[in-house]
Amino acid sequence: MAEKTGADAIVESLLINDIDLVFGLPGGQLDHLFDSIYRTEGKLELLHTRHEQGAAYMAFGYAQTTGKPGVYTVVPGPGLLNTTAALCTAWACNAPVLALIGQLNRDEIGSGYGHLHEINDQLGLVRHLTKWAERIDDSKQTPAVMQRAFTELSTGRPRPVEVEMPQDVMGATADIGPALKASPSAPAAVDEDLVREAAQLLAGAKRPMIVVGSGALDAGKELLAVAERLQAPVMSKRKGKGIVSDEHYLSQNLPAGHRLWGEADAVLAVGTRLKMPLTMWGKDDDLKLVRVDIDAEELTRICEPEVGLLGDAAVVLAALAEELERTGGAAASREDELLALKASADAEIREHVGPQMAYLDAIRENLPPDGIFVDEVTQVGFASWYGFPVYAPRRFVSAAQQGTLGYGFATALGAAAGNPGTPVVAISGDGGFMFNVQELATAAKYQLNLVTIVFNDHTYTNVQRQQDEWFGGRRICSDLTNPDFQKLGEAYGIRTLRVDSPDGLRKALPGAFAAEGPTLIEVALSGRFPTPWRFILLEQNRKALCT
Repeated sequence: MAEKTGADAIVESLLINDIDLVFGLPGGQLDHLFDSIYRTEGKLELLHTRHEQGAAYMAFGYAQTTGKPGVYTVVPGPGLLNTTAALCTAWACNAPVLALIGQLNRDEIGSGYGHLHEINDQLGLVRHLTKWAERIDDSKQTPAVMQRAFTELSTGRPRPVEVEMPQDVMGATADIGPALKASPSAPAAVDEDLVREAAQLLAGAKRPMIVVGSGALDAGKELLAVAERLQAPVMSKRKGKGIVSDEHYLSQNLPAGHRLWGEADAVLAVGTRLKMPLTMWGKDDDLKLVRVDIDAEELTRICEPEVGLLGDAAVVLAALAEELERTGGAAASREDELLALKASADAEIREHVGPQMAYLDAIRENLPPDGIFVDEVTQVGFASWYGFPVYAPRRFVSAAQQGTLGYGFATALGAAAGNPGTPVVAISGDGGFMFNVQELATAAKYQLNLVTIVFNDHTYTNVQRQQDEWFGGRRICSDLTNPDFQKLGEAYGIRTLRVDSPDGLRKALPGAFAAEGPTLIEVALSGRFPTPWRFILLEQNRKALCT
């Protein structure tokens, strides 16, 4: 036991669990915590953002691209509430984000007196947005509670967790035990009988395919062993991009996967909700489904699979690969067929969304293979889901089902902070970029190496297209008034460029990636991009839908 403050105990727990960077904003209920971080003399770095939402998104971007917990800290009440969009995004994307939230003094919580930042049942609220949350009312509990937080982050399905501590507990000294490292439970034993059943089903299929999501991010080697053995093409939408490199003939994008789904007789789904194929493309009796997931609820959430394998993807796939090897010879190569499919899908994409692809090509040609691409809820972002090649896991970041407009710029700053030396590019529309535009100050302050590309057409394009097509052109709230982005970037001391074509972007990017610190590139658009949705909202191609 040692005499220390509650804030000191939190910081010790962060350090022993290998956290060296926290994103956050200061405020009254966090003064003791910030002072404790200061006294680590640089062992724990604090990256100060300009808005709570920015801090949380940066933690999300850090977690998504490093695989390690991303940590942020903000004051209670409105500070926490400002981060909830990012918490929802982290939940949707299975990201290990730790929210360290301040609290009122113990005797003020729940009083209803109207204390600074007081809201009703903060802990109850945040428990709806996280995997696990707890308040430390006695500083002696800190080592155990923080250990539990990091254990939750590293065990089972990764999702955000929250820990909060009252202001007086942070500041008071007490005899507190040593910090504790996370104690993740060992992966559950694989059901050998179900593995054999899955192997027989897949090995006996004539047209097997694999669908992957973020649950397979750390199982690329094992996944590829199974895929090559079966000669099963591997489709990903957003979160699974790069698990099998797009340079490999087995890796297939969303439109190609849609074609494959229509003729498949067996599907192995690994770490994916499988929502779009099951609810939009359909599943009938001719299609047998094997699901692998660490979350038991996902195995049967939409429909009952023929075989459901519960466990860590890498462990289950390794067992499946061994069983497939015991069953006999490998399937005949489908390389020529699948390369032709890739070429056909790519040609169709370029025929219909050529303008977006021209910009994506310019980015891909200049972004190194290990570079990180952060999408946005924008026309080029939608096309990137199926048109942007990715060569390794955690190199493509998306908001997934949440579609949190404006998440991208701040998220990319977190990716840049967590991956020094790795080129990072963020794309954004003019609408989404303005959601977190204040973080230009953070980019400048910390000289984060991020290239941000803002496509500016002074419009919420998706909204305006729908108003034109669905409501006879009755436009409302879809036109935007923007600042001069070039002057805005320069006002922060950021290197800023303006281009008006894919070729202009292509010429600007080498210098942008070579420069020290952030670069902002505005792409001035003169017209509307073609709709990207024809390759996302793909029609039913099986006899029945799962609901």
